Amino acid sequence: MSYRVAVRALCEFSAKTGDLDLRFTPSPSALEGMLGHRTVAARRNPDYQSEVPLEGRYGELLVRGRADGYDPAQNLLEEIKTYRGDLARMPDNHRQLHWAQARVYGWLLCQSLQLPSLRVSLVYFDVASEQETALVEEHSAEALEAFFKRQCAVFLQWAQQELAHRQARDQATRALNFPHATFRQGQRHLAESVYKAVSTGRCLLAQAPTGIGKTLGTIFPMLKAMAPQQLDKLLFLTAKTPGRQLALDAARVLFAGHAGLPLRVLELVARDKACEHPDKACHGDSCPLAKGFYQRLPAARQAASRVPLLDRQALRQVALEHQVCPYYLSQEMARWSDLLVADYNYYFDFSALLFGLAQANQWQLAVLVDEAHNLVERGRGMYSASLDQQQLASVRQTAPQALKSALQRLNREWNALHKEQLAPYQAYAQLPTALLRALTLCVAALGDYFNEHPQGLDAGLQGLYFELLHFARVAELFDERQFIFDISKRALSAKRSLSRLCLRNVVPAALLGPRLSAARSTVLFSATLNPERYYRDLLGLPDNAVWLEVESPFAAAQLQVQIISRISTRYVHRQASLAPIVELLARQFAARPGNYLAFFSSFDYLQQVAELLAREHRHIPLWLQSRGMDEASREDFLQQFRAEGQGIGFAVLGGAFGEGIDLPGTKLIGAFVATLGLPQLNPLNEQMKQRMTALFGCGYDYTYLYPGLQKVVQAAGRVIRSQTDRGVLMLIDDRFAEPRVRQLLPGWWAIQAEAGEAADPGLLAGAGGD
Repeated sequence: MSYRVAVRALCEFSAKTGDLDLRFTPSPSALEGMLGHRTVAARRNPDYQSEVPLEGRYGELLVRGRADGYDPAQNLLEEIKTYRGDLARMPDNHRQLHWAQARVYGWLLCQSLQLPSLRVSLVYFDVASEQETALVEEHSAEALEAFFKRQCAVFLQWAQQELAHRQARDQATRALNFPHATFRQGQRHLAESVYKAVSTGRCLLAQAPTGIGKTLGTIFPMLKAMAPQQLDKLLFLTAKTPGRQLALDAARVLFAGHAGLPLRVLELVARDKACEHPDKACHGDSCPLAKGFYQRLPAARQAASRVPLLDRQALRQVALEHQVCPYYLSQEMARWSDLLVADYNYYFDFSALLFGLAQANQWQLAVLVDEAHNLVERGRGMYSASLDQQQLASVRQTAPQALKSALQRLNREWNALHKEQLAPYQAYAQLPTALLRALTLCVAALGDYFNEHPQGLDAGLQGLYFELLHFARVAELFDERQFIFDISKRALSAKRSLSRLCLRNVVPAALLGPRLSAARSTVLFSATLNPERYYRDLLGLPDNAVWLEVESPFAAAQLQVQIISRISTRYVHRQASLAPIVELLARQFAARPGNYLAFFSSFDYLQQVAELLAREHRHIPLWLQSRGMDEASREDFLQQFRAEGQGIGFAVLGGAFGEGIDLPGTKLIGAFVATLGLPQLNPLNEQMKQRMTALFGCGYDYTYLYPGLQKVVQAAGRVIRSQTDRGVLMLIDDRFAEPRVRQLLPGWWAIQAEAGEAADPGLLAGAGGD
């Protein structure tokens, strides 16, 4: 059995030395890099060969890659690197890595063409000036072969370990048994459908009710398929932290049921959550964990590879024992782990680590997308950008003299747009070319300045730079179908106003679709993926994607659902709704004391109802979600829901407590939803509605109705978590009674028209079961 390794991965393992150093950054975007390579190739003679596929062996290693270019007339191999800034400031270990790649490609080419010698060149292409700097070496084939063998020898022992791990993993996952005595109702159907999807190389969109064990029901069949489908990695992608925790818990269940299971599980977190020294910069002159990082990395990597479940805490422990950065150790271990648990952005974002590694190493992936109803909004957010004029104004006041001209040019073009627009909000069909030109020049000026002055960089200046850079990269993707460009003005005084520029992705399908299709199989699952067409249209699912709806294991008798149609929660009726809602909550609490969640459309609405309830019914315990709750505060909120406890928790629909939380039994016996969750009626959403109408013919539904009711159903799903639970759900608004709304609610609900009475206490007498 051979171990396949890409040239770049081989050299990153064997040739990286010295400090972790991010000062010579950011690198050009993927598009800039691709265009830079094309520009260089276009300047070469007609016989020049681009993207030359090469491979070679060393023992059990099969080394593969594509050399950037070869000129037969000059017997010259070129490795092209795009960059921005001052090339002289590139760290030595970066240059050393680039030469290693060029020399390895050099030997593979000599071997392929039987060349006795070869000229090898590093071509550095400045994306701003489009100037080339070429560094050339001349080598005999024997010298290049010796270099190749040295790199491979460094890697070979690790490769042999990885081969042994892969064989053990595949053997173990073939024989893996489900860790519980039986599947839950609906869980087997889901698991079988996932296994069939990966076996046939299809994408699966699976709507499965809360409480059937979707996490284990998707991970288990994917692990069973790893060996027969020759999968390299399984990605479990989540929208929120609770989803990651559920996946890690499922892994712990598997480890508990299979002692010594040879599976490596890795949790990836954001850099700001993993950073040990947030007050220091990411380079050896500032951070002790960056100093000598690559010297200490091999021992840390070896130690981490022996820990089956590398969650955030376990990985931090290994990193600090070896004095390396936890975040960058996790980036390294992403290459060597089997099951990776991460946020959506690790695969779907612009410069996503996992997607980039998969492409570079030609991994065979299976991807699980948890709570996939979130991917529409998250996808839009990943490919959108905004700029605030206040931020530019603040930076201009303190900017160095060398940047004044570029910042002033950008501000001048921005002011021209600002003055031309009379309305507070306006969307435009085209991007403003003059402003984008000024923005591009400003990005180049800032990048040059940072490279020339790497020490003590101003945080505000850096912040603006990254915002401008992201805006420029999103602008490269702009087209009228997928994006809206708009300007929003806000008054600071009677005579002064500022504006915000936004590039909003409204249809992420063209950007997410290729990521979904790049995997052997992608399974998107959630309790709320209805209607199917909405998600197919906006997520870019391939035409042969399969739809699955798993029947609910819950009986209608478990959940008493009432529509309270005598109350309107529309904004214009908000004040009039307060007293009736308070009386409804108090009457239900009196009829069946216990723990309830009450969901509202906003913090203001929530606060008004809670204050009135506290005044009128002081005996009812209540606790409130607040704006900007940190993780500890959210945990405190959830701790109020104790078994056999009593009280009402107030939360905002669509927020932290509307999905992804588990309150089984008597921890929660009911929910009130005092809103349809419809997005706010404003010029932006009306613009979105127009675009959805033009593209799909369902503007109101795609912009307002479907996103709102998806949040309602998710929130309602907190009540019934098992087949022994009993509870009540009150949907407070007359619009819930409309036929087109009711048909989007779960089919197993037996919805009652209300007469204003409390739910039948007899139904709830056994709430929570065992």
